[in-house]
Amino acid sequence: MSATVSFTVPAPHGPQDVTVSYARVGRGEPLVLLHGIGHHRQAWDPVVDILATERDVIAVDLPGFGASPGLPDGLAYDLSSTDAVLGALFEALDLDRPHVAGNSLGGLLALELGREKRVRSVTALSPAGFWTQAERRYAFAVLLAMRGIAQRLPLPLVEQLSRSAAGRTALTSTIYARPARRAPEAVVAETLALVGATGFDATLRTGAAVQFTDALPGLPVTVAWGSRDRLLLRRQGIRAKQLIPHARLVRLPGCGHCPMNDDPALVARVILDGSR
Repeated sequence: MSATVSFTVPAPHGPQDVTVSYARVGRGEPLVLLHGIGHHRQAWDPVVDILATERDVIAVDLPGFGASPGLPDGLAYDLSSTDAVLGALFEALDLDRPHVAGNSLGGLLALELGREKRVRSVTALSPAGFWTQAERRYAFAVLLAMRGIAQRLPLPLVEQLSRSAAGRTALTSTIYARPARRAPEAVVAETLALVGATGFDATLRTGAAVQFTDALPGLPVTVAWGSRDRLLLRRQGIRAKQLIPHARLVRLPGCGHCPMNDDPALVARVILDGSR
């Protein structure tokens, strides 16, 4: 069920009120799901019902994305501010060190929450932050191009394209290896989410200097990478394993950058196994 929650977050010039939209379903240990840049919590829809059989699943719209308003003035779209926001969200929802799984930007945020000891396990699907500068520039250029195209497409054309496999491929093949499997209404909704993402530009700017380097000792970590990821290339998973030696590195055959839709059963199993 969709809901919103408001809470106060410390900021350099005084406390700020933040509102976050989320959906919660299932029973068991709490599991928070974090999406990537320009996406929304519905990116997790293909796996939520499977996860909810064993977990209390909280899928979050990050501030400035999906249905969540942007951050107030005084809070930056950087790792430290977002970490503080998510920590305050956990408190507001009475989540005591939940498990967390994230994709892309969400994977990086999940790892950052692990570094801050706010969570009991981390599953990161194609997380940002393990790139070379050339790989980062490539990924950012692709993301900017995707958003620019989405902004220029009239809604009736997006709706028309979404009705055919070829059209869904044209709209989403950068992030899905099997874009034809995506539901037409989901393609329209995520295209609109990309256009309306008020936090997109600021998040991308702050991401230019991000490099994850913590080994996360004492925390269960799973890093999973799609074999057909065209945005963050799979060799970045090898770097993640080198930096976090005890992490479980999982290959997701036939999956793209957002693997939840490409192979829901496999991704759900990886998340459940990583959150025990």
